[in-house]
Amino acid sequence: MILTACGGTTPAAEAPVVTEAPVEAPAVTEPPAAPAEPFRVAVIMPSAINDLAFSQSMYDALVRIQEEMGGPDAFEFVYSDGMFNVDDAAAAIRDYATQGYDLVIAHGSQYGSSLQEIAPDFPETSFAWGTTADTFGLPNIFAYEAASQEGGYVNGVLAATLSASKVIGVVGPIEVGDAKLYVDGFKAGVAAVNPEVKVNVNYIGSFSDVALASEAATTHIAAGADVLTGTAQMVVGAIGKAEEANALWFGTQSNQTSLAPSIVVSSQVYHWEVALSEIIGLINSGTLGGQSFKANLANGGEVVEFNPDYALPDDAKALAESTVQGIIDGTITITLP
Repeated sequence: MILTACGGTTPAAEAPVVTEAPVEAPAVTEPPAAPAEPFRVAVIMPSAINDLAFSQSMYDALVRIQEEMGGPDAFEFVYSDGMFNVDDAAAAIRDYATQGYDLVIAHGSQYGSSLQEIAPDFPETSFAWGTTADTFGLPNIFAYEAASQEGGYVNGVLAATLSASKVIGVVGPIEVGDAKLYVDGFKAGVAAVNPEVKVNVNYIGSFSDVALASEAATTHIAAGADVLTGTAQMVVGAIGKAEEANALWFGTQSNQTSLAPSIVVSSQVYHWEVALSEIIGLINSGTLGGQSFKANLANGGEVVEFNPDYALPDDAKALAESTVQGIIDGTITITLP
């Protein structure tokens, strides 16, 4: 049955349905992320950053780290060099710590007592110093040292091989730290090749006295030395005297070829970035100190670099390279006094 409505009226047409286009919610724009703060390092050094020795070895390492980390936006460093005066160095250490640097490096064993006094005042700041293994038991001090006897031994092997007079002169600074290790290692390398070679050692009592280093070199040459070596920043004077006498030179700490390209045979070069990279990683993970590090031939913290301008005989270079490998793999043991 069909039912219809009464009255015969026509049903009104339904109004069309109007569909509105969906309105998109305004995009939420995240504020730009704040740029990551660079890791900030301050370093205090006893001599100039271009001394081709101890201070330059640290400066060059920091430059290499900055390059590896992506430039100044990721790694920033400042330095105070020429800090021979320990009191001035202590003031600089404290000032840098006050400025909030992530790591303050006191690059010199003479700064140890100052660092031991200052570090407890800044428990949130990391400090490092060398060359030593002593952290004073403090949780915010790292220590670093060089097994400089290793490169010293290699240089000594070469020196004994190349010396015609069988007299070799060593110009040392003060008989401590990596300087003593280098000299002792050098003597051991000479003796391993030829125990009859005479090695005259003169510690001048200073890391910085260029004139005294020159005098010591002159004395060695007058005694018949045709090969010289030495360690610390004062050796520029000794290298000059060696060049005048056409005596060969073996360097350490930094590559010293540019000082006398005609006589420098090889240099043991410190690559402190090996230790510093580990220190930076520890700081970033929350460890502010309490550990020590050693640079050596095995971990690349020390590298024996040959002067390409010196005509080193192939057999002598091969001997040096095999000596490096022997020290790394343990087949060569260096006996120190």
